[in-house]
Amino acid sequence: MEIKLLTPGDASAYWELRLEALQTSPEAFGTSYEEAIQRTNPIEQVEKNLQTEGNYTFGAFHQYKLVGMVTLSQESYLKMKHRATIFAMYVSPKARGLGAGKALLMEAIHKAKSLEEIEKINLSVVSTNEKAKNLYTGLGFKVFGVEEKALKMANTYYDEDHMVLLLR
Repeated sequence: MEIKLLTPGDASAYWELRLEALQTSPEAFGTSYEEAIQRTNPIEQVEKNLQTEGNYTFGAFHQYKLVGMVTLSQESYLKMKHRATIFAMYVSPKARGLGAGKALLMEAIHKAKSLEEIEKINLSVVSTNEKAKNLYTGLGFKVFGVEEKALKMANTYYDEDHMVLLLR
């Protein structure tokens, strides 16, 4: 398993994995697959996102194929630059159990620690996603709140746990 910071050259592989994520785990993301496929020039958008200052998207590669991803994004407002957020975390089912999720998160945490301004990392996770929550708590994240009915798909609501990792 190789973990690396993604570059614009990885945009197509990222987009393919993102669409898989939205289909495989629709309750885990605020964006729907249907919304995603309607985007104009999605590869160009991904290329721009991968070059945005303060955003760091890491990929997990297994046998040279992108199988996992996570984004760390530092807040841009002056009063919030001490915060970063983890989002778009996903590992393909075919690569689960290989340690990709933990390796991705550890790389994102390491990056946050290397940026002197960042003092804490926030993330949100669907409250019923026990595997993800166990991974996050195992790395030191703590729940600081629960948002009821955070997401709605058809007639089903999903609560989200808001978690934080204090770095300094």
